Formats: sequence, structure tokens, C-alpha cells
Amino acid sequence: MSAADPVLADVHGADPHDAGATVARRLSTRLLRSELRLIAGRRRNQMGLLVLAAVPVLIAVAVRLSSPREGRGPDFLSSITSNGLFVPLAALSVELGLFLPLAIAMLAGDSVAGEANLGTLRYLLTVPVGRTRLLVTKYISLMIGAVWGVAVVVVAGTIAGIALFGTGPMLTLSGTEISFGSAVWRVVLVSLYVAAGLAALAAVGLFISTLTEQPLAATVALMIFTILSWIAVSVPQISWLHPYLLVDQWMAFGDLLRDPPFWDNIAQGLWVDLAYAVVFGLLAWARFAGKDITS
Repeated sequence: MSAADPVLADVHGADPHDAGATVARRLSTRLLRSELRLIAGRRRNQMGLLVLAAVPVLIAVAVRLSSPREGRGPDFLSSITSNGLFVPLAALSVELGLFLPLAIAMLAGDSVAGEANLGTLRYLLTVPVGRTRLLVTKYISLMIGAVWGVAVVVVAGTIAGIALFGTGPMLTLSGTEISFGSAVWRVVLVSLYVAAGLAALAAVGLFISTLTEQPLAATVALMIFTILSWIAVSVPQISWLHPYLLVDQWMAFGDLLRDPPFWDNIAQGLWVDLAYAVVFGLLAWARFAGKDITS
């Protein structure tokens, strides 16, 4: 089933000369809701969410069974036993390297290239749905998908962490303690920051998806882009390039767990996210607006 089906049904029989109906169609969220149902209904996406949720659970169980001593391993992992809220933070630091970008790559690959591959893109554009509106809807659905992915990791990690390690005041990376309520708010801020980075990556994927009719090719290309970015960040000889790389400040979310939070790297990361989203969003629009739709 394609997102075109309910949209076609929505406008079937509408008077093309009715200005009220035209405005209603423009303001309607039916296309977005249809796109989200399509994303949520795909079996591979459901399995992907299960994988994302499994990682924090596995981390929590492994730490519980091994009981690492304080001061050993990464900061988040070594702090898990003191507060269950460190489980989702540790899971995010692990999954940002591969699983979360892969989830976005799969969604972005399907966004335009998937429709073209299935032969439903032409039907979507004859609803009528303008190309700009369609592309904006696709990107909004990808941003929501990024939030979904992060939320699954955080919720699963929080439940597993609290169940196995309990709650209480959180020891910040600055060495001070904050209340459980403040700690939850910090985790929410971390989640939003990570989701913003993935949303920027989705803009890159959306652009790549307009270049091909093979969703797998778009997925692989975006993963190559992500992997090369991580490699470049780890090479000190090109440190001048690091501030311009999308992934450079992804791990800076740890600064939100200081007391007070350290905002400089967070602000830089958000500006880079915004720049990538705008630049690649415009590139996707420029490519898609003049693209010859053949399928």
C-alpha cells in the first residue's frame, strides 16, 4: 500500500474550482498521517524498532550481571549501577555510531526512491499534491521517525534501568548531584538533541533519495556518508574540517549532564544540524522540483 491510496480517496470527487476545498487540502494532515501509517506499518521498520529497544535492555542486563566497579569503562557505563537513568544515556552513546543512523538511512531511502521503485510516485503527484508539499511531508515524517527512534531507545532504557538499578539523585559529570526530576529533564534534553542530529542526517538522506530509484542504494549511500564522517572526525590531521562535519558534536550531549550544563558545544552542534538540514533540504527540493518522474 502506498501513501497515494488514502490521499487519492481524500480528494476524489472534490470540485477543483472550490477554493475552500483547495485550502482545506493544503491544510490537511491526511498526507502526513498516511505517510506515518506507511512507515509504522512496514515490518522491517517494526523490527528495526525492536532492535533499537533491545540494545539498552542488553546493556542493562549485562551491567547488572557483571557489576562493573566505579571508574572503569565509559562514564555512562560505569555510572549505570548508581542510577538507572544512565542506561538510556549509555544506549544512545552506543547506538549513535550505527543503529540509529541505519534506522534513519532505511527511512530516508524509502522516502522518495522507495515510492519511485514501487511506481507510486507518479500517482502521488497526480492527486494533485505539489512536489514541494510532498517533499516537505516526507521530511516531516523523517523527523518524526528520528524522534520515534530516539524515544524507543530512551523509554526502553529507562524502564530497564529503573527496574534493575532503581532511581534517586543523579551524579552529574561535574561531580554534583541533581534530583531525580531534574535528571529526567536532562534525559529529555539529551533525547531532543540527539533527535535533532538524526533529523539533519535525514535531510542528507532525503536528498540522496531524490537521486535514485533504488531505495537500497540510497540507504547504503547515506550509511557510507555517516561512516566516512565518523572516520574523518577521528583523524586529528584534518581537525580544521571537524567543525563542519555533521557528526562532530553528536556525542556532546554529555555536556547536558554537567552542572550547570555546558552549552557551547551543544549550540555548535545545533547550528551544524540546522545548516545541514537547510542546505540538503534545498538541494533535495531543487533536484525533486525539476526531476522527470518516470515511475
